[in-house]
Amino acid sequence: MIKAILVFNNHGKPRLSKFYQYFNEDMQQQIIKETFQLVSKRDDNVCNFLEGGSLIGGSDYKLIYRHYATLYFVFCVDSSESELGILDLIQVFVETLDKCFENVCELDLIFHADAAHQVLDELVMGGMVLQTNMADILCRLQEQNKMQKTEAGISAAPARAVSAVKSMNLPQQLRDMKLPDLPQAIKDLKF
Repeated sequence: MIKAILVFNNHGKPRLSKFYQYFNEDMQQQIIKETFQLVSKRDDNVCNFLEGGSLIGGSDYKLIYRHYATLYFVFCVDSSESELGILDLIQVFVETLDKCFENVCELDLIFHADAAHQVLDELVMGGMVLQTNMADILCRLQEQNKMQKTEAGISAAPARAVSAVKSMNLPQQLRDMKLPDLPQAIKDLKF
């Protein structure tokens, strides 16, 4: 089972974190710091697996990571997970982010954290791997985006209604009316 997924930059600043086991916020920050210290001091040409830090579970857990450009993608897993399977999952996660953001970078994760979390939620839920097929993940994300645009259209309906009323052939006094002034404007209305 996956305990945590962490993405941080070369300076240890977390850009995305998801814990599938409860830790209070202070403990989460300590785990991120310890994980960064363990992972960042390793050479790029060494194995991408190491024992988990003392805070995240010690030797019962493994940290599996990949370093891409300025970002570290780290999955903390228990002994039941396959190291190579998790490395493949990290690859799918990064490639899916690349498709969503057209060559993902650190700023994409900062300014579009909600979209990055959506991608992650399509891959992993509750610490269990849900989907590894990138085409299916992208299809689900497109469906969610369509639904959000539809909902945005519904929520924008009042603004469109006001715009339509203003463009109608009404007396100038009615078109200049503002909603907060409506009760007084009705009283002053002369036909």
